[in-house]
Amino acid sequence: MGKQIKYLRTDNGLEFCSDEFNRLCKSEGIMRHSIVRHTPQQNGVAERMNRTIMEKTPQASTKIENIVTSSLQYPIAKKRTRREIKLPKKYVEADLVVYALNVAEDINANQEPSNYSEAISCEDSEKWMFAMQEEMESLHKNKTWDLVKLPKGEKTVRRKWVFKKKEGTPGVEEPRYKARLVAKSYSQIPRMDFTDVFSPVVKHSSIRALLGIVVMYDLELEQLDVKTAFLHGELEEDIYMQQPEGFTVSEKENYVCLLKKSLYGLKQSPRQWYKRFDSFMTSHDFKKSSFDSCVYFKKNSDAKKILGMEILRDRKASKLYLSQKGYIEKVLCRFNMQSAKPVSTLLVAHFRLSSSLSPQSYDEIEYMSHVSYSSAVGYLMYAMVCSRSDLSYAVSAFGRTEDGVIGYVDADFVGDLDRRRSLTGYVFTIGGCAISWKATLQTTVTLSTTEAEYMAITEVCKEAIWLKGLFSELNEDLQISTIFCDSQSAIFLTKDQMFHERTKHIDVRYHFVRDIIARGDIVVSKISTRENPADMMTKSLPITKFEHCLDLADVYC
Repeated sequence: MGKQIKYLRTDNGLEFCSDEFNRLCKSEGIMRHSIVRHTPQQNGVAERMNRTIMEKTPQASTKIENIVTSSLQYPIAKKRTRREIKLPKKYVEADLVVYALNVAEDINANQEPSNYSEAISCEDSEKWMFAMQEEMESLHKNKTWDLVKLPKGEKTVRRKWVFKKKEGTPGVEEPRYKARLVAKSYSQIPRMDFTDVFSPVVKHSSIRALLGIVVMYDLELEQLDVKTAFLHGELEEDIYMQQPEGFTVSEKENYVCLLKKSLYGLKQSPRQWYKRFDSFMTSHDFKKSSFDSCVYFKKNSDAKKILGMEILRDRKASKLYLSQKGYIEKVLCRFNMQSAKPVSTLLVAHFRLSSSLSPQSYDEIEYMSHVSYSSAVGYLMYAMVCSRSDLSYAVSAFGRTEDGVIGYVDADFVGDLDRRRSLTGYVFTIGGCAISWKATLQTTVTLSTTEAEYMAITEVCKEAIWLKGLFSELNEDLQISTIFCDSQSAIFLTKDQMFHERTKHIDVRYHFVRDIIARGDIVVSKISTRENPADMMTKSLPITKFEHCLDLADVYC
């Protein structure tokens, strides 16, 4: 034929798998492809040709001439009766036979019902019924809906009961049965049943930062819980819901619930509750943090009266005195210093403090961990701010030596083997306790360990700026004093403004850390890899090293 074979598809027969045949195909430039076992469909052309050849061979050997069909066969074919086409059989429900399988299921007495029918038919049906009645009373008390007839063209949102059994303390508290009526939001239509659904959520770093301040200054910590929180949100759309199962109002079975409050389950419920909560807090003179929309604070002008500030006024002499005698006595009593003798000056002349005097050995650190150093500084700082200007230098000197917010950062070069990207890990501590941490994959591929560490420092500086702003809004003079990194070359890169051939490809957005460090807002220092708790954020470690990192971050597992 004069054409060259470029591609040959065969089965796995031995005649096609010999070395001699393979060498022949390779020498002729023929690409081989073998089909999957027991799958002749992949080689359909050859398989069909096999049948064609087999059927054609006998006819070719006998040399049968092409003869027109004789007329004798025509009447025989004509006498054949036509096939009768019948309509398909119709079956009714009674003709269908269903065979059930024998399935056994162990029903636990403590198992929570998944729907209303199971709740009213289980052993604890009375308790679940009482829980549903309590839920209905709460819904009616909050005026959650109005019963109306469904307007023409409107659709209803379905509802369901959700049951939860909260185990109590054995011998102290009985188990609590909770029932919640929720709406099935999957049937809501966007831009018709809801528009915006976003609701801010508090950052865990903010919670831990506030708890760290409470620990440092030994403050009181209170917690409030808003019952049926979502029911306080006002709906802006008209949403119609089916009546609760088991609580349909008699003679109004065809009525539906026009929701007035943001019922649990609706897509916009979290947002509506946040808007109501935000308006309540701002109306009571609370200010929302610009760094976390879920943190509110209030500067109380009456704090001096609450914390023991005494105002003594001498009208004849036109003088007003501020005294914190009761507060100071309370502080002395707390630290068992009632019998301490007064001194003329707080510190001797030429007294200097340095961080080199801080505990260095393990025994010293263990001993100081039981000393209320930060708490004492916090108590004296309030007295200094309010009335005792003579304490200013001493308190500020000792306050500088206590641990503020310290950051640790580390990077694992090419930690992701598939995408060849590095890992960033950091942890922030306040008073030795971890308050913020993160382990994430870097967005770009780095070319060296130094570059990976440099990008990690940039990431930790962004978190440090956010924490610094949060503490400043809370009137806490806590500086992000130091960020520790175990890469000396990366630290040099943050301080060196010179152009380098090896770093010219780094994106400019990572260089903002140089301005931060140049202004003195953040100090990046070297730390040994063994003493860097962020090391556990970027790689798996042996058990001894991992436990040491947990101790450095004061984390207990």
